Amino acid sequence: MSHYYRLVVSCPDRLGIVARVSNFIAGHGGSITEASQHSDLEGGRFFMRYEILADSVGMPPEALREAFAPIAEEFDMTWALTDTRQRRRVVLMVSRETHCLVDLLYRWTAGELDCDIAGVISNHEDMRGLVEWHGIPYHHVPVKADDKPSAFAEVERLVEEARADCVVLARYMQIMPPALCESFQGRMINIHHSFLPSFAGARPYHQAHQRGVKLIGATCHYVTEELDAGPIIEQDIHRVSHCHTPADLVRFGRDVEKAVLARGLRWHLEDRVLIHGNKTVVFA
Repeated sequence: MSHYYRLVVSCPDRLGIVARVSNFIAGHGGSITEASQHSDLEGGRFFMRYEILADSVGMPPEALREAFAPIAEEFDMTWALTDTRQRRRVVLMVSRETHCLVDLLYRWTAGELDCDIAGVISNHEDMRGLVEWHGIPYHHVPVKADDKPSAFAEVERLVEEARADCVVLARYMQIMPPALCESFQGRMINIHHSFLPSFAGARPYHQAHQRGVKLIGATCHYVTEELDAGPIIEQDIHRVSHCHTPADLVRFGRDVEKAVLARGLRWHLEDRVLIHGNKTVVFA
């Protein structure tokens, strides 16, 4: 695989940003292989993502960051420069539904997700054999109704021990505590069906079938303290009709969920998602 630096920028919108950054890269011999920009006219904010062929620059990322810092200060930028050789470490969390976990493990094995899966945490033992067959550590952390703080303290310890850059709730059916949400703000990804808030609680697909819905879908988003209300990364839908049974809706829903989660995680790993308040800019 080619070796790239990725420069991601968010700053107040003003004239000359693209020219200044592009000239800086060109001045260091850098070859820009992908460029994306977006001006939020309503909010007055500018977003940018550049992929730069690392070998064309001829300096390590630390030196390039140091050289770019004065420009970032000049334009009041929130920014990051990442090196694609530094693979992200991802921890997956799952309960009993297998479809999202199995799909992510397949895509990871096939080389579609450029990361290291550092471990899987579950509140059940069901997935141990599957996960360990892939050579990935499996951690069973039961969550008891009368002692959830202890369980999530162990979850936090395992995540820190794994040196995780990103946590993915691949159908993990527990509510994450505020402290963990804050610690991993912008780095914890969740997937859920898009029937909320209309069909909350148990058996949402059956509720939707009884209501006669015509569209089902899924939402991939960053986790915040407010349940299922974090910045949305990706969504998709599947059309259904009166001919479909509740079992059909569940099956369609699983397909949409795993595809949306995989896309959202891939875009996150590729630095394509920029958070702006409770929204995102996604350079997909």
